[in-house]
Amino acid sequence: MPKVLISDKMDPNAAAIFRARGVEVDEITGKTKDELIAIIGQYDGLAIRSATKVTKDVLDAATNLKVIGRAGIGVDNVDIPYASGKGVVVMNTPFGNSITTAEHAIALMFALARQLPEADASTQAGKWEKNRFMGVELYAKTLGLIGAGNIGSIVADRALGLKMKVIAYDPFLTPERAIELGIEKVTLDDLLARADFITLHTPLTDQTRNILNRDNLLKTKKGIRIINCARGGLIDEAALKELLDAGHVAGAALDVFQTEPAEASPLFGTPGFVATPHLGASTTEAQVNVALQVAEQMADYLTTGGITNALNVPSLSAEEAPKLKPYMALAEKLGSLVGQLAHDALDAIAIETEGAAAELNQKPISSAVLAGLMRVHSDTVNMVNAPFLAKERGLDVREVRHDREGDYHTLVRVTVKTQAGDRSVAGTLFGDQAPRLVELFGIKVEADLAGHMLYVVNADAPGFIGRLGSLLGEAGVNIATFHLGRRSAGGEAVLLLSVDDAVTPELIGKVRALAGVKTAMALRF
Repeated sequence: MPKVLISDKMDPNAAAIFRARGVEVDEITGKTKDELIAIIGQYDGLAIRSATKVTKDVLDAATNLKVIGRAGIGVDNVDIPYASGKGVVVMNTPFGNSITTAEHAIALMFALARQLPEADASTQAGKWEKNRFMGVELYAKTLGLIGAGNIGSIVADRALGLKMKVIAYDPFLTPERAIELGIEKVTLDDLLARADFITLHTPLTDQTRNILNRDNLLKTKKGIRIINCARGGLIDEAALKELLDAGHVAGAALDVFQTEPAEASPLFGTPGFVATPHLGASTTEAQVNVALQVAEQMADYLTTGGITNALNVPSLSAEEAPKLKPYMALAEKLGSLVGQLAHDALDAIAIETEGAAAELNQKPISSAVLAGLMRVHSDTVNMVNAPFLAKERGLDVREVRHDREGDYHTLVRVTVKTQAGDRSVAGTLFGDQAPRLVELFGIKVEADLAGHMLYVVNADAPGFIGRLGSLLGEAGVNIATFHLGRRSAGGEAVLLLSVDDAVTPELIGKVRALAGVKTAMALRF
């Protein structure tokens, strides 16, 4: 009989579900790291919330562990790469607290509009400052959503019930899905210029970090009010403080901070600022939901092998896994590449296979492409939930098998449709194992996709490679591999360089300033 340890406090019904499914369970909470290490070896599953830290040492001691279930979304307390190396499945419950988080965002919006925290403190201090607290109505105001996925769409629904106008910036939101939600899809700059309130519902990625930086905050209306119940780091907190003090931002409410616990912040005490200690998921109903969901998922895996909401493995049968593994690695890299390079809103994606790839199960390959594509914008996407998230955003996904012979014995091609046109990348396997890029936006180029890379499009001209190499050398950047392709002599050329360290934004700016450069970007795989 499988055995599970619940190491953090959860709803008691979670243990009941395990027992009903034929899984033995112990509820032992509040243990130190050493105490956990001493007992973890006897368990097949570990059910946690945020308190338990599943580190390398814990995983080394967990000799029988098969699955870790996180009741909630964030898995910062789990060493997922090391768990993957140990063959341990890591699951979470990404949708169990969506309504709770959305309602908290709406509550904070009301608090800002009517200055409720300040009015409460003043009244309870024995003052009666009725004329001091002049609020604003939400009726007919424009709410700007940055992120219109699961939580953002719930916020939109509630805001429409308040008769607000809702606009949204989300690269994965299709026009059809926007119509279905009753909202208007806009660019980020348009949202910043038009919104009376802005609420963020996007994960923290390289693309979304400081999405509300000083420059973007200055693009907003004077009197803007901002709510963040998503992730700390989406807002430049120093810039927010500056613009609150200046009166450009009328109010801001944060449930999440760049550093947590946020025991000290320059924002504390600033007029117009409201703070809560990461309460987005803190309702009785949400805690029950995530506990029951994680118990169901873990019991499924331990008793039937079913995998749901796994962060590090796809849904695969034992027979398919060995054949599909290298193809899924190739597919994820191609998805990640096109996701990093295609900046425009995505309307559709086509995943084509030919040769040996066309003879395999297409679903895991497509899921891997979508996971790579959407992981650029979301830190909770995996090969299991990527198709669901794509469907939720109205992204048209097309799978095409080609029964034809091409230049390669096996080929995977990914094409995304954007407002600027189609963008296509293609790759193959060398030796049936090693993923290799062979085509990029119509240009033939052979390159490995790994680690830190620099992508440059330039006019093909003598001396350019030397100038670029000198610039990188002066910046102390070592080139590991160099891949070059071009449409024609003297035409457009593309360079993909593998480098030992991350390329800084400052260096990217210098590369873009080189004569002949059309675009330059840092990539990460």
